[in-house]
Amino acid sequence: MISITNQLELRHVHYFLTLSNTLHFGLAAEKLHISQSALSQQIQRLEVILKQPLFKRTNRKVALTRAGELFKIEAEIIFNQMQTSINRWNLGLEGTSGLLNIGFVGSAMQVYLPKRIKVLKENHPNIKLVLQEASNKVQLDMLQRNELDLGFMRSNRVLPTMTCKKVHTENFCLVLPHSHPLSVSTFKGLGQVAHEDFILFPNEQSQMYYQQITGLCAAHGFTPKISHQSIHGPTIFKLVEDGMGISIVPKSLTHAMSYNVKCIELKNEVFQTELYAVWNPDFTNTAVPHFLKLL
Repeated sequence: MISITNQLELRHVHYFLTLSNTLHFGLAAEKLHISQSALSQQIQRLEVILKQPLFKRTNRKVALTRAGELFKIEAEIIFNQMQTSINRWNLGLEGTSGLLNIGFVGSAMQVYLPKRIKVLKENHPNIKLVLQEASNKVQLDMLQRNELDLGFMRSNRVLPTMTCKKVHTENFCLVLPHSHPLSVSTFKGLGQVAHEDFILFPNEQSQMYYQQITGLCAAHGFTPKISHQSIHGPTIFKLVEDGMGISIVPKSLTHAMSYNVKCIELKNEVFQTELYAVWNPDFTNTAVPHFLKLL
């Protein structure tokens, strides 16, 4: 491994990524502003260093080998880390003490995160924040690639290399069209909507969150009949408003809602939804501990 890292150069990784994205020597060489023969030589040199063929070459097409597919994952991490480091260096030159990339599910920005972001900016005005809304699955992928410093998600099912901390717990809310006959005064339990169509967050994007909702329904004796799925709160509310179904969402997602729907908070239920902060402790960013103290 030492001999490989001594021989491997950043330009080799750059050339490899460009070719792996285009799968065309001519196009890749044009993007890199080098000759096609020079690119071919550099790729061959990389394969010699790694002692593995990275591309399958024929007269008609170029494709990644299994080794190439695996190396592409690592190469992207290397380049993302390089870009993050350069950004932090530039901010240091400007007198800024840190750059913090934060991912979040939409409901986290309604109640929990804004207050803590405000305190962070007051206490550490030189920390620059880059905020990105994303699903649980996307956040986990970005954390693994070191594209995020900190994620806020509704799942604690993370890789063993990640650190996970529960930071907020809240009730679910039942979301109904405004014309729905049920109201807070007439609502007795979820069993009253067992026959309705449901609009829910996709299972593959957050299995824990999805299973909490299905568990909540199961506790009332039914399995929700899912008619539509969306990862965005506004889309869910609009579909409910248009009579396409009903939904169950975190209470915080209903704050500042401007849709023609009504919400019934599901109090005293066994199932609640939790918000977790997730980060990679091995990915060093001096700005992260400042924010963790606020959690």
